[in-house]
Amino acid sequence: MKKLRKYIDRIKPDFQPGGRFSAFQSVFDGFETFLFTPKETSESGVHIHDSIDSKRVMIIVVLALLPCLLFGMYNTGYQNFLASGLHDFPFWQIMAYGFLAILPRIVVTYVVGLGIEFIVAQWRKEEIQEGFLVTGILIPLICPIETPLWMLAVATAFSVIFVKEVFGGTGYNIFNVALVTRAFLFFAYPASMSGDKVFIASKPICGLGGTVNFADGVSGATPLGQIATHTEGALRIQNVTGGDISSWDAFLGLIPGSFGETSTLCILIGAAILLMAGIASWRIIISVVIGGLFMGWIANLFATPTYPASYLSPLDQLLYGGFAFAAVFMATDPVTASRTGIGKFVYGFLTGAIAIIIRVYNNGYPEGAMLAVLLMNALAPLIDWCVVQANINRRMKRAKRMSYE
Repeated sequence: MKKLRKYIDRIKPDFQPGGRFSAFQSVFDGFETFLFTPKETSESGVHIHDSIDSKRVMIIVVLALLPCLLFGMYNTGYQNFLASGLHDFPFWQIMAYGFLAILPRIVVTYVVGLGIEFIVAQWRKEEIQEGFLVTGILIPLICPIETPLWMLAVATAFSVIFVKEVFGGTGYNIFNVALVTRAFLFFAYPASMSGDKVFIASKPICGLGGTVNFADGVSGATPLGQIATHTEGALRIQNVTGGDISSWDAFLGLIPGSFGETSTLCILIGAAILLMAGIASWRIIISVVIGGLFMGWIANLFATPTYPASYLSPLDQLLYGGFAFAAVFMATDPVTASRTGIGKFVYGFLTGAIAIIIRVYNNGYPEGAMLAVLLMNALAPLIDWCVVQANINRRMKRAKRMSYE
């Protein structure tokens, strides 16, 4: 590393103002700070410094996402092998299939997103921020595996430009960038984001797996999709071969769904990493779960013919779809979530409750978590304002009472 440090110090003047490659100063600074801790320090003492900076925060979040990513690779290969009628499930072959399926999507999101951020940073003559390190891996994890690459590129570019950069870049966006990418895809290309053919990789890759022929009766609908389209009679939530899906299957994640959202177990591992590192807010996570359980209980208590109580228990509501993933990785985004202590409880509870309301009472959109988080992103500043104003009013009343005494 010392040789690399010396080499970077030697070529650094070429990227400074007046150097041969000054046009790429932001790119060079981003690469240098990615490899080494910056030498610059603040000239004043107005802030408390910590070893945890934004770069380390983003790296820890990426590490917390790795269990979901790795299991998503396995589940993608597993669902393809299962739907293809293959009886053997060799672990490494399944993992290779999932890796080759997700790799192009990760490359596309990072190339498009980081490319735009590099261009904007150079245009503004600012440092390149590390925010997209997390967004670039979140986007493939929350999208169906069969989402076309060009759609992914268009949606990523739209979100980075109009949700992030126009507001000032990292730390200034009012909506979660990854979720807006998912929302853009859902509303602009609904056929490619829903149904029973987009959540299971249907083609063999380099001889791995088999071709899934949906015309032969194989259905890859998610459990929530099956509930939304069910009309009459007893409901059986089934996998691609017609076998029943249990709550244990849903907890492990061996079900059709978006790439990284199916395994509640892996999401809990990620949550433990974020909480131990002090990055995610336990107030938000707990309150999202409480809100979901409460609204799930209400939905069962006041069941309707459209959504009987027998469909899903309150606990099952947390296991299916992207609810758990949203509670841990989306609702806790420190930029777009509430920041006051009480506000985090209110923000999280409403997020969980609204997600179940949308899921239960709107069959046109059986998921709910994405729209719930985006809606609460818009309301988070108002929640914090109300909490702050309540504190101010309480203290003013207390000050007046003490002055009278």
